[in-house]
Amino acid sequence: MTAAHTPPAMAAPAHADLSVDDEAAFASAGPARALVIACGALAREIVDFRAANGFEHLDITCLPAKLHNRPHLIPEAVRTKIQANKARYRAIFVAYGDCGTGGLLDKVIEEEGVERIEGPHCYAFYTGQEAFAAITDDDPTQFFLTDYMVRQFERLIIAGLGLDRWPELRDDYFGNYINCVYISQVRDADLEAKARAAAERLGLGYVHRHVGYGELADFMQTAAAAGEEAGAP
Repeated sequence: MTAAHTPPAMAAPAHADLSVDDEAAFASAGPARALVIACGALAREIVDFRAANGFEHLDITCLPAKLHNRPHLIPEAVRTKIQANKARYRAIFVAYGDCGTGGLLDKVIEEEGVERIEGPHCYAFYTGQEAFAAITDDDPTQFFLTDYMVRQFERLIIAGLGLDRWPELRDDYFGNYINCVYISQVRDADLEAKARAAAERLGLGYVHRHVGYGELADFMQTAAAAGEEAGAP
């Protein structure tokens, strides 16, 4: 990778307005030398974490969260992002779980020589791999929500699954679940109320576990350190 870097020309939108359809870039204030390619469902958390920690040498680009509806498209979408940015950064990191790609994303990661956060999905790396495995092994009847999913509940779950048009499908989708487990990244009473309402709407019990950023925080710190260690061009 070359040392030169030009921040993306694309203006960073307000992350609170990101939808499942958005593709966005968030340029750092200074000359970044590391890039995180992330799922749009992580955009708000990643951008907030970067700002809170002063990671000035880290740029972020996000693919649309709606790719989760067609996970077979994720690997090549990530590859395209990697190849478009290889000449601009010293290090590239990918903030995606396997996300239903059946190992195909890891094949891309290996072929392109970049690093991905470990884990099958965001629920696991937010909670922690071992902790999530223990929770789900103990009780497999849990449906999980993150902060992003709570904010986008109507669009992702109700409209996305057609429950606004065919509410009778609720039992087909959620009949085998017992509890809706909200694993929160931030402490926000409004989000907690929305998560509880979401559980009620799905006819499920409600459990709240505040997990913070979990292993995503460690991953972001690693990416930021790589940007700082790269040094000046």
